[in-house]
Amino acid sequence: MSNVSREIRLILADDHAVVRSGTRELLEQQPDLKIVGEASDGEEAVQLAEELRPDVLVMDVRMPRVNGIEATRRIKADHPEIRILVLTAHDDDEYVFALLQAGANGYLLKTAEIDELVRAIRTVAAGQPALAPEVTGKVMQQFTSGKSLPEVVTENTDSYDGLTDRELGILQLVGQGMSNKQIGKQLFISDRTVQAHLSNIFSKLGVNSRTEAVMHAVRKGWITTGSE
Repeated sequence: MSNVSREIRLILADDHAVVRSGTRELLEQQPDLKIVGEASDGEEAVQLAEELRPDVLVMDVRMPRVNGIEATRRIKADHPEIRILVLTAHDDDEYVFALLQAGANGYLLKTAEIDELVRAIRTVAAGQPALAPEVTGKVMQQFTSGKSLPEVVTENTDSYDGLTDRELGILQLVGQGMSNKQIGKQLFISDRTVQAHLSNIFSKLGVNSRTEAVMHAVRKGWITTGSE
């Protein structure tokens, strides 16, 4: 039997070219890791996964066109053998549990050292889960608390001008006059995450303010304003 390590074929999916380049340079120093493709958004990640069939796909969460959650769901539906390791700056509960429910095999934060990333890639390639300590804590807390899983962030690009279900829900709450803090409290997410969703909403709708976004949604008949 050979003791030579099996080569692990990788795809990197991140919308920041500098991040992809830096990650690639560091990973390619490992003799058993080979980068076979790079994707700048979730749609491209799905296409490359179909074409190249990598062993592991290192996936960011927030990307244009299709986010990492929906991309993971699609890839796992067609190619469950492809291991997906999430590498992101976001550790909000909604992202963590949405990715795990979509089928991600590992979840690592971008604050991780390169040796942690390499170890996680090898771990998921071997068929084992790899979770950052912060993520492991969230999972354990969820199970021990007996609470239901947080709402999964889903992608809905066929209607609502590309808004996700979560973004549409936030827009509905904005239309009811809620502040970011109130929205965050109701959805169990941080104020920062609410603002990030609003920024995405503004970009997708081509507007510059909460008022414009709400007016656009009301005209389209997506939401109603005022409390029920």
